[in-house]
Amino acid sequence: MKTARRCSTLLNQLNTSSRGAPTAWKPLPVAEEAPAPEGRRLCHSGVVGAKGVKGTSPQPKCSSSTHRGGPPVCAMGGTSSTSRLFGTLAQSLNSAPLGQIDLDLEQNLTETDPDQLLRECEEALQRRPARPHRDLVFPNGAAPCHKHDPSIRIMQWNILAQALGEGKDEFIRCPVDALNWEERKYLILEEILTYRPDILCLQEVDHYYDTFQPIMASLGYHGTFLAKPWSPCLDVERNNGPDGCALFFRRSRFSLQATAHLRLSAMMLPTNQVAIVQTLSCQATGQQLCVAVTHLKARSGWERLRSAQGADFLQKLQSITSQDGSHCKASPGSIPLIVCGDFNAEPTEDVYRRFSSSPLGLNSAYKLLSSDRQTEPAYTTWKIRPSGETCSTLDYIWYTSDTLSVEGLLDIPTEEQVGPDRLPSYHYPSDHISLLCDISFREEPHRLM
Repeated sequence: MKTARRCSTLLNQLNTSSRGAPTAWKPLPVAEEAPAPEGRRLCHSGVVGAKGVKGTSPQPKCSSSTHRGGPPVCAMGGTSSTSRLFGTLAQSLNSAPLGQIDLDLEQNLTETDPDQLLRECEEALQRRPARPHRDLVFPNGAAPCHKHDPSIRIMQWNILAQALGEGKDEFIRCPVDALNWEERKYLILEEILTYRPDILCLQEVDHYYDTFQPIMASLGYHGTFLAKPWSPCLDVERNNGPDGCALFFRRSRFSLQATAHLRLSAMMLPTNQVAIVQTLSCQATGQQLCVAVTHLKARSGWERLRSAQGADFLQKLQSITSQDGSHCKASPGSIPLIVCGDFNAEPTEDVYRRFSSSPLGLNSAYKLLSSDRQTEPAYTTWKIRPSGETCSTLDYIWYTSDTLSVEGLLDIPTEEQVGPDRLPSYHYPSDHISLLCDISFREEPHRLM
């Protein structure tokens, strides 16, 4: 009973007072309540199916219906009113660094039971159809067994900024009420809670301070956010502030050693794209891990800019991961590295080739779903706009293959699961599919000489 009250209290906190904000932007309007679609069916809470790798990318079937339950739900991070928590944060923005504010919130929030919060999300989404069921695929043929040092679960996801979804992206086959933040936020959180990543990398986050930071902090995560300098969200008349990248990690699993906030350059000129790079230390083993998240320039015609951004990013990553540098005091060598992001680039683009041939020794995790282990999935985003239908692979999880090993991957939903109207939709909150992999340290990593 105490846990249920904690979850409901947290959700109530995010909806009980007039909205405050760090700058002069205005909140998004509340969309009208959606008409009830067919009854919602979900895969089992927190359970992921499993299967071995096949000759082609796996094609899972739709999930069967399961039980849902939980207490009445209050809206989380609502747009019509805002929390005491957010108001307090807004008042503090002028007097403390953002990093310190993040730490204060993490220390002061009551711990939330993730199972209870997941049930509350499911209760709030009863009228929506099921999310696509996805299996966990083991590239090496069997689920690994780690008695002392379990694998690290990484999630990469462009969650679709609310202001862009409602105001700029023009998803002509997506019903307007499917984009209602009052329900869409629960779909996003439900996806995260179902898979429980140790490290979560997000792009297009425009509800960081009023939703994701307090919720994730209450679940035991440390969060960092970096906004784009000129966010397109600010062009929308009523918005929730700029969008940017966010990086979360479990405080019980890792401690933070260093953070770098990067503004990517092209031809020595600063651009609108950013990246967060953090060096973490495993609490149990002391092993270090560097994690980066970014979102490169969108749209066709900008391939050369993306390539230049990638070159700049790789150069900075090489400096950060060098243990001779100021970020670490360990012995000389290279820190294991994971790079997540929406690169807005197909595998045929030059920026992809830069990453795959980098001296850092990066490999793309999702290639391991293919029979030859050299082919990316057919798509990670699928949408219909006035300009036409696009089905592309733009999102990646890169890892240093000499120091890290991929043990499991969440497969890609089938075309049938995506549906004829594509993404986003009533059953899926973003135009990008979340990527997830389980990674472990190699026992005897090869050290670069």
